[in-house]
Amino acid sequence: MQGQDWIERAGELFEAAMFGGDVSALERSDDVLDAVEAPLSMARGKVLHVRFLNDREEDGRELVLFERAAELYGRLGDASGEADALFWVGCWHQVVKGDGATGRPYFERSYALAKSVDDRMTMSYAIRHLGFADKDEGRFEEARRRLTESVTLRHEIGFRPGEAAGLVALAYLAAETGDPAAAFRHLDEARSVAESCGAKAVSGWIEQARTHIRSA
Repeated sequence: MQGQDWIERAGELFEAAMFGGDVSALERSDDVLDAVEAPLSMARGKVLHVRFLNDREEDGRELVLFERAAELYGRLGDASGEADALFWVGCWHQVVKGDGATGRPYFERSYALAKSVDDRMTMSYAIRHLGFADKDEGRFEEARRRLTESVTLRHEIGFRPGEAAGLVALAYLAAETGDPAAAFRHLDEARSVAESCGAKAVSGWIEQARTHIRSA
């Protein structure tokens, strides 16, 4: 529902309930407003997350917004939206709080829900962060499998910046597990992908990774 549509629809339902005595209009109003609030909560939460990445100052509203979005999408029966919101709840625990163990079940649920509706974008995010959780726990082969799956999913859907970012993650993992040659191959591929889509921020990550791996 776009623009003024939801405002007009909510107003019509209010009048139907208030003046027309149509009690069922109240439930329909909830659906209309939930469908607006859910993506708005997601958008606000993502803005707060990027602000955290920039200044590393935690804002607890981020978690509240993502949890609210997951609740609303679940109520609406929107599996893709719920999967996305659950991923971000997990991301808050893993990235903001540094608690991958608490984030893991959210990523697992996100992946399963996204897979049920073939939402490969959300699948790629959830499996990527499960890979990070595995790496942090020393499960390197499982981490490699999951990070590779994320890159493959992103390649399939044409998410080129995400594909390049995924290759950077594989490079760090290769270096950490004693294979710098593979790490630099991943970075060379990542650079090619990033340049093809103008992903300047990812290009910066690639150069940072090269410097880090060379100095390790």
